Amino acid sequence: MNLTRHFLIAMPNLVDPVFERTLAYICDHNERGAMGVIVNRPLGMPLSALFEQIDVELHRPDVIELPVYFGGPVQTDRGFVLHQPLGEWQSTLTVTDDIGLTTSKDILLAVGEGAGPAQLFVTLGYAGWEAGQLENEISQNAWISVQADPKIIFDLPPEERYEAALALMGIDMAMLSKEAGHA
Repeated sequence: MNLTRHFLIAMPNLVDPVFERTLAYICDHNERGAMGVIVNRPLGMPLSALFEQIDVELHRPDVIELPVYFGGPVQTDRGFVLHQPLGEWQSTLTVTDDIGLTTSKDILLAVGEGAGPAQLFVTLGYAGWEAGQLENEISQNAWISVQADPKIIFDLPPEERYEAALALMGIDMAMLSKEAGHA
């Protein structure tokens, strides 16, 4: 099972307050585990405030009001930038031919100068799973997965992303039950 480039959709029976009703985008999944970012939990902080905190001027009016997101409970003091196009940055995990997850400050400096990737999604922290952990959670019906559509991340407001990911599977939220069953 490789869920790289998939959405993980939290099932109603997942009541962990960190992951309840979350939509996560998996950036890497291999035999050592998985990592991704939650894409529907804005922190209530615009990108301009983050740039003030890191003392970088922001010269891109198109991103000043972009929300910064809670990406997950791991390394919440560190920024992660999911972006399109890929570009060439100091520390980037290539997710697709066109999407990267960058942790180096050079991408933020480029955005501050008015350049950088056309589309960006900034989180503090990420979600991580140890080897076998995600597979186990899926077998317990905590998550369902579907091939991701980047438009859901970059083009839709955060409150519409969870239902939009379910719609990729032809599922309406009202169809989901908090009870898990195994045949």
